Amino acid sequence: MKKALVILASTLAMSGAFAQTAAPASAPAAASAAAGKHERNVEDRIAYLHSQLKITPAQEPQWNAFADVMRSNGETMGALFKQRQDAGAQSALDDMKQYATIAQAHADGMKKLVDAFEPLYSSLSPDQKKLADQTFHQGPHNGGKKHGKAPQ
Repeated sequence: MKKALVILASTLAMSGAFAQTAAPASAPAAASAAAGKHERNVEDRIAYLHSQLKITPAQEPQWNAFADVMRSNGETMGALFKQRQDAGAQSALDDMKQYATIAQAHADGMKKLVDAFEPLYSSLSPDQKKLADQTFHQGPHNGGKKHGKAPQ
């Protein structure tokens, strides 16, 4: 049980790039700013990976499919975190159900991401695969994002 909770907590922590910054429901301007920041975080991650993996023009179609899944996952997770934020005080049971919904959405999103990454990874050169292996192997940094030092 403890191991399952640790895995679940780690999984949700790694989705930090998709998490939306908290904003009071009574402050639409703050919510709009948080949504903009969330979108920038996803776009920053996409730009970082594009640069880090040295995507070539020939690989752009596979890359674009992968990036679109990242965006879609970001939108889904952002909406779920916003629902959680807007729910306010709730029972422990409702809180756990909502947490389970987020965890399931994360798992479903990761499956889609893997499915989109596979053709991209297959199109990478051996050097690019090495970069990808190093980049994705790095642990979470900077609040859950995997932006680490560039592999040497």
